[in-house]
Amino acid sequence: MKLSRNRTGYYIKEGVSSIFTHGLMSFASVCIIVAFLVIMGSFVLIALNINALVGELESENIILVYVHEGLSDSEARALGPVLRSTPNVTDVMFITRETAMDSFIGRYEDRERFKDVEPSWFRHRYEVYVDDVARIAETHLALSTVYGVGNVTANLRVAQMLVSMRNIVSVVSIVIAGVLLAIALFIMSNTIKLATFERREEISIMRMVGATNSFIRWPFICEGFILGTVGSMSSFTLLWALYRVAADRVIDFEMGLITLISFSNVSWAMFILFAAIGVGVGVGGSGMALNKYLKV
Repeated sequence: MKLSRNRTGYYIKEGVSSIFTHGLMSFASVCIIVAFLVIMGSFVLIALNINALVGELESENIILVYVHEGLSDSEARALGPVLRSTPNVTDVMFITRETAMDSFIGRYEDRERFKDVEPSWFRHRYEVYVDDVARIAETHLALSTVYGVGNVTANLRVAQMLVSMRNIVSVVSIVIAGVLLAIALFIMSNTIKLATFERREEISIMRMVGATNSFIRWPFICEGFILGTVGSMSSFTLLWALYRVAADRVIDFEMGLITLISFSNVSWAMFILFAAIGVGVGVGGSGMALNKYLKV
């Protein structure tokens, strides 16, 4: 037990010592991690905001169900539960003839020109909200078959565009994140390879005196862990600051027309993601860099 603690202390001490001994290389490694995570995090935040915007547009993309003219007021209201039970429907809102008339007249400033308009000219209707906009065509067809429904209108083209936009954003974000991760791991590995190249004689001597691969590897892993942790925490703080500045600028420029998601809503998820990737890149890069020198 004591021997294990001594070894752990030695690994950490050697890892920390190596960071300061090869200060320029360590700084370069941290900068690479910071640059990668800030860029990747920026794309993630952009994707999240676009998805949120698409979600808002989806919520506004409702289906209008017009009640058949032959139904009485009570029969029109009785359609509500039937429409709500339709698959993919989350909620329905009943709009009377009177409300429809007031909404129509309210669009115009000169209300006097509509003084002869009567509620009977309009039909009872329902605003139907769907769960998955990708299934709006299927829902449109199902609502059309309900007894008592006169006709159903929905902007299927806009719905299809929103679905396509959401899918494109998701795919592009995943591809960019994967490419950036591969690049960061490659650069991190080669950066640490330069540090290990300077210590190749030290590693050779340690192997000659009987040091095991794990004994040689662990100080480098500790070094990579520390560099990855510092890089991930630095990038998280930097991205938070940059996002707050960008959000303030967008709000001022658009005068509140565009609402960005709050960083605090995703801060824990981003923190865990950054920590996992930063440490993974640091430790993985260290392990990859040592493989050449640990081969027999």
